[in-house]
Amino acid sequence: AIGEDNCTIYSQDISQKSSNLLRLNLILNNLVHSISNIIQGNTMLHPYFKDGNNLKKFDYIVSNPPFKMDFSDFRDDLDTKENKDRFFAGIPKIPAKKLESMAIYSLFLQHIIYSLKPNGKAAVVVPTGFITAQSGIDKSIREYLVEKKMLGGVVSMPSNIFATTGTNVSILFIDASNKQDVVLIDASNLGQTVKDGKNQKTVLSSDEEQQIIDTFNNKKVVEDLSVVVSYDDIKSKNYSFSAGQYFDVKIEYVDITKDELIELWLSIPHNSIKKEKLEYAISGDESKSKKFLNNNYPESYIIKEYTDSITGEKKIIEDWAFNLQQIFWNFIDLAEIYEN
Repeated sequence: AIGEDNCTIYSQDISQKSSNLLRLNLILNNLVHSISNIIQGNTMLHPYFKDGNNLKKFDYIVSNPPFKMDFSDFRDDLDTKENKDRFFAGIPKIPAKKLESMAIYSLFLQHIIYSLKPNGKAAVVVPTGFITAQSGIDKSIREYLVEKKMLGGVVSMPSNIFATTGTNVSILFIDASNKQDVVLIDASNLGQTVKDGKNQKTVLSSDEEQQIIDTFNNKKVVEDLSVVVSYDDIKSKNYSFSAGQYFDVKIEYVDITKDELIELWLSIPHNSIKKEKLEYAISGDESKSKKFLNNNYPESYIIKEYTDSITGEKKIIEDWAFNLQQIFWNFIDLAEIYEN
């Protein structure tokens, strides 16, 4: 623990109620000396804490920012030369409709990253969609954290971990001193659902909380829970911070007879292929199977012309556009096994 005498708390919140509750919390935790640093105000538009003309830098930052909010009335005031480094990934544009859906959390996240000391650390609650977004400001922020090697890890929490919102959330841990491997945890399957007033809430047990803490702090690999990856690994996965995208794919094999295979195929909804035709299709002879497809589904067989990007030559390829083609070939492979 840092200890009351070795730390000073700073806070800026647009809510006067939240600021008053924090002041009370400081009194109860023997941190009275920090009360004067609790400021009510707009952090994005008027950041209060500064060293001279520059924003103050901090050792540790924790934040649970609003995810969406209409800030169209001061959005353009943020888009200045002075804020270029602070909002390095960009400022969300004003949408034509649903102004209340503007993703203000991305501004808070950039502000937090900018406000850290060289070896500073932060923990920020973000919507889980942030960790896999394929483009835009979210992806640019993830790229920045990886390229600068300042990612500590990510914990994807269970749904309804907050009773007041159904948005799935993750906790992003920023650590400017972490130049090695990163731990990603998928805790979405943990916890027990309980009723909290009119809402459903997921509650983690003490053992589950400790498991997450130990796994994170020790960078442990736990099956179906966590992975430890390098920054290069993250780059190769399109900068995804989702643990699930790094888990090994599991394939379970079961014994099945040819007759069971046919019955399984026939059980697929909207399947009009008759049993005798299916037996012919999985005969193990690929030419016969293609003939079957061509006779019964001629529209599925197409010929494509394309230009080789290297030689510039015109080439022809045959292709099967039949949407269940891969299942057919899987059946063919199985049929060959059973025929032999």
